[in-house]
This record gives sequence, C-alpha cells and structure tokens, in this order.
Amino acid sequence: MASTCSLQQHGRVPASINLHHKQQRSCSPRISVMVGNRNVMLLQGFIYSNNVSKRRPAAGLVVKCSGIGLGDFIGGDLVKFDIGQWLSDVEEHKALAIYPPHEGGYEGRYLNRLIRQGYYFLDLSARGLGDPETTLTKVHPVCPAHLGKQPIARWYFPPEVDFRLEHLPPNAKGLVVWIIEAKVLSKAELQFLALLPTLRPNVRVVAECGNWRKFVWKPLKEIAGLTAEGA
Repeated sequence: MASTCSLQQHGRVPASINLHHKQQRSCSPRISVMVGNRNVMLLQGFIYSNNVSKRRPAAGLVVKCSGIGLGDFIGGDLVKFDIGQWLSDVEEHKALAIYPPHEGGYEGRYLNRLIRQGYYFLDLSARGLGDPETTLTKVHPVCPAHLGKQPIARWYFPPEVDFRLEHLPPNAKGLVVWIIEAKVLSKAELQFLALLPTLRPNVRVVAECGNWRKFVWKPLKEIAGLTAEGA
C-alpha cells in the first residue's frame, strides 16, 4: 500500500497496479467483489467473472412474481370479476383496508358500486385528520391560520360522522368514511377506525393503507391487529 501511494503521488502508476484506471460506461448498477484472485462483477442479477464466460443467476438477487391470472391482463379501467366479493366484504366486515395500484384510478370503480348501492361518502385525508376519535365522533376545536397578523382564534366543529349521519336522506343505506393515505396512521388509530362501525352501525370504513400491483383489500381489524391473524 505504501509503494502504491508513493507512485500515485508522483504520477507513475503502472497499469498492473491501477486495475480500474478506465471507467466503465454503463447505465446498469454494478457491484464488484473479490472472490479469491478473481474480480467478480454483479450486473442486473447475474454474475460475470473475468475467468468464467458462463452466465448464471446470482443467488438471492432474482425476484419472481407468482399468482398471475387472467385478471392481470385486463385493463385497470374495467370492472374486475371481484366486484361482487367487494360488496359482500363491505357488508360483512364493515371496515376494510385497501391497497390500490400506485397509478391510481382503480379504486373509483369500487367506489361507484357503493354509490349505486345507496351509500354516501365522507372523504378524508389521514395526514390532516388529527385524532380520529375526536374528529369523527366528538365536538373538536380547530385553530385557523392567523398569518401572523390576526389574533389566534379557536373554532369548534361538530363531529364529522355524527353530523353527516343526521343529514342523510331517508333512502340512504349508510355512510362510507373513505380515508386516503391511511398508511401514516398508528396502530391505535387504525384500531379505532376498525371499531367505528360497531359504535355507529350505519357507518362503513374504507382506509387506503398502502399500494399493490392490483386492487386488493383485507379486513381492517386484521391489519390493526384485532384478530388472531393480525396479532
């Protein structure tokens, strides 16, 4: 190491010592490791060696997707075959955690089917929700922005869920509390949302708890750890 450093300082580095004096121009991620006296390069999940020309998959670097069916080849703007199961799970579990694809738009088909069933919606974002129990079921204070010039005020709003339940039309089937970005909520907050239909029988809860490559859902009690499967 000392001889190498002294030669590099004087600008006289032999090609035998400076093994990587030429940069590799490539857009693919590469990881170089030393195995014995061979320089092995990992490139896009395959192992390349300067002594072995045979290419073989690297262990632990290959990702496979299983469970591909006919529904994976149908466009996301079409109604899938599981719409009947979706309606029955909403009535059975009353609180669901959904995982739509990242590009969005898929959940609109399932939302429209609930509208056709006679449900009304309350759309909320989990990032500005605050305490779910206080905001949804109790009179809660709200401090408006004062912009540095007005005095600090405090307004009081009625419970979001109870207020809308009182003003539902007589022919309404119920109220669906649809919460986006619910992945930022804590486990205790998810547990309250899972138990909200028990406190308010005419309420259904749908929480977007993450994303997946296709639209899937699970009971919210299982995600919140209120069942044996989720604990």
